[in-house]
Order: sequence, then structure tokens, then C-alpha cells
Amino acid sequence: MERTKFTLSEEEMPTSWYNILADLPEPLSPALHPATKEPIKPEDLAPLFPRALIEQEMSTERYIEIPEEIQEVYRLWRPTTIYRARRLEKALDTPAKIYYKYEGSSPAGSHKPNTAVAQAYYNKKEGIKRITTETGAGQWGSALAFAGACFGLEIKVYMVKVSYLQKPYRRVMMETWGAKCIPSPSAETQAGREMLAKDPDCPGSLGLAISEAVEEAVSREDTHYSLGSVLNHVLLHQTIIGLEAKKVMEQIGEYPDILIGCVGGGSNFAGLFLPFIPDKLSGLKPDLRIINVEPTSCPTLTRGPYTYDYGDVAGLTPLLKMYTLGHGFIPPPVHAGGLRYHGMAPIICHLLNLGLVEARAVNQLETFEAGVTFARNEGIISAPETDHAIRVTIEEALKCRETGEAKTILLAHSGHGHMDMAAYEAYFAGKLENYAYPQEKIDESLKELPKV
Repeated sequence: MERTKFTLSEEEMPTSWYNILADLPEPLSPALHPATKEPIKPEDLAPLFPRALIEQEMSTERYIEIPEEIQEVYRLWRPTTIYRARRLEKALDTPAKIYYKYEGSSPAGSHKPNTAVAQAYYNKKEGIKRITTETGAGQWGSALAFAGACFGLEIKVYMVKVSYLQKPYRRVMMETWGAKCIPSPSAETQAGREMLAKDPDCPGSLGLAISEAVEEAVSREDTHYSLGSVLNHVLLHQTIIGLEAKKVMEQIGEYPDILIGCVGGGSNFAGLFLPFIPDKLSGLKPDLRIINVEPTSCPTLTRGPYTYDYGDVAGLTPLLKMYTLGHGFIPPPVHAGGLRYHGMAPIICHLLNLGLVEARAVNQLETFEAGVTFARNEGIISAPETDHAIRVTIEEALKCRETGEAKTILLAHSGHGHMDMAAYEAYFAGKLENYAYPQEKIDESLKELPKV
């Protein structure tokens, strides 16, 4: 009988994270101080993050040990399973072999707890009592709420207003774990009040929610800020996904030809593909394709310039060199709330600029079509974000049907869509539409790029 599920034992779970900064062919451009435009120093980040995370952000050590207290929480759901999508392969009539690494089995239903647990642990160890953060679709907010419950921390989440309204049960999840969740823009911060004065009906954005969370964090000594994507230490924590995946694929005698994942800030897919990058650089697997998938409504990698920009609307965060649509970018209210960020993880941007990874943008309707096809064959109802990666996975598998090539595809499945039924309901009712972001709006947003 052919196997469908492949999982490591708890004893085989990785005990260190992998740090790509040790192996980059060219160093990453430094983060810059928002006021001085000089490279960030560790003390500049101290108001926001615990020392251990600041050290990880700047470290070039290849492997960083995972503390036992974090491993203990990880074992609630890790290692996660790799599935062979045999029924989908059959439905597509493709010779391709499709595997997916499923992160939806975590308590919060996504990959996000991999870093949320780590960040909560290091903050607790430093004596911090409260953490503020932002969330788009609610996956990050619920993950940090869970992590806060694990370590006895107070969590406050600024949730992008359109998602707050679209996904009320994400808020309830956060409250169940003891967190407070409010819609952004809010009247609780200067950044929020300014936006509400300008546009009372503003749907919000991740950049704006970040501004609110950072503003509150720096105003209180007992509070730190936590980010669910983009930064180096966040991607570092997510590499447990790829380290597990490499072990499993080795055990079953497979090596992927194509890696596919969705990207908003970039942490879930980077977590899968970064441990594979050394094989591409060394020549062991030079033809490995790594495809980052984003929505046409927020085309950061595919249409944004590669330049320095703020990570938030108010310009409170460090300047990062990345592909960006401009920190003032307000995305349309599409249902892939986790993919509506104006920028992208500098590591992913650097790798794209070096030609080591690819980027592709897909339309909203086609992603839901792919998600429904996946659900009706594999059983899992995926998050709208994940549906983007599923769409390109199906496209690549159909190319294999045309060419007769039996390529091995590994999909980063970032989480389930059980909190996203309103999005699927709107899709079935014909209420969703494709939205390609107008170039004139991108140009307008890019006028506010900082001078560096």
C-alpha cells in the first residue's frame, strides 16, 4: 500500500533553527534607523524587542539552539506532517508528485505559533509583562494570543479593520486565550486618530496596524512589540518547517524540483525554503525552483521597486531594503488578509534580487477555485492565503501533464481556512471579483518613499 502521510517522531524534531545569513552569497543590506538613516544598532531596537531576539536578528551563526521550554510547547503539534496529494494528482491527471507540508495542525491553525511561542518565551525571560502586535487575517494575532497564554503574558492585538469585520471568530479565538483585540485604525493611538480624521471609513492596513502597536509599545516600560513576519528572527524561527521537511523528504528518498508557497510578509514560505537554499548555492540542486506567490491586489514582489522603505505607515520602524508598494499603501479589502502587506521580508527580497527565487502574482477568483479543488480532493479547507500557493501548484502540475515530466512539487501549506468561511461563502455567491491594483495608485503611494 502506498503511503500518504509522512511524519518525524518527536525525538527527530530539529533542536536548532537554521540561519540563512550565514550562507548568503552577498550580505543583506542593513536596516537603517528611521531618523538618522544610519545602520541600526542593537540599542536602537531595545525599546521594542528582548535582547535575545535582537541578537538573533543580527546573528550570522548558522544554527541557533531552540531552548527546551520552546521545544516543550512545540511538541503540542510538532513535528507536522507532509502529505502526498495523491487524490489531487489523480484529479489533475498529472505525472507530477505533489507533497504538502501542513502547518494547520497547530493550536492556532497556522504556521504562526512557530515564532509566536519563541517570541513570547524570550520576552517572558526578560521580565516583560505585555506585548502589542498587529494582525491582518488574524492568524498572527491568534498565534501570539496562544503563546501569551503559554507564558502568562498580556497580549494586545491591533487587527486590520476589514479583517476584524470579515473574520469575527479570529477575535473570539484571541479573547479565548486571554488577549485583547481591537480594530485598526483605532482611537487609542495618534497614528490611528490621524487616519480616522483623514478617512473615517478607512479599511486599515498592516502598515497602519504596525504603527499603532509600535506606538503603544514604546510608550510603556512593561511592554514590548512583536512582529509575525518580515524580520530576520521571525524567518529564523519558521525554518523548523523546512528542516523537518528536508528530513522527511530524505527518509522517503525524494527531493523537490519545485517549492511553492504564498507570501505576504514572507515567513511561512521562507520557513520552508530557506533550509533548501544551501543545496542550490552549493550546486547540489542548482535547478531547484522556488516560487513565491502573492495576490495581484498587493503585487509587492512583482510590481514594487527594490528600495529602502519604512515597515509601517507612520515611519516609526527601521528602514528595510525590500520590494515595496510604499508604506502608505492601503490595499483593497480582498479576503487574503495575511497577504496585504506593502513590503516583504528583506531576506526574500535579497534572494529574489539575486535571482535565486521567483515571484508570481495570481487573481483572487482563481485562488478560491484552486482552494475548492484542493478541498474536494484532499479534504482540507485551506486559508485564502494558502489558496494562492495551491493555485500555482496546480498550474505547475498541469504543465507537467503537458510535458510528461514527473516533477516533484513541495507546497508550503500555511494553515486551514476554518475561520474564513465568510470568504468561501462570498465566493460561492459570486460576490468576489478579481482586483489588479492600478499602476497610478502604486505610483501615488511610491511618491512618499524615504530619501536614503
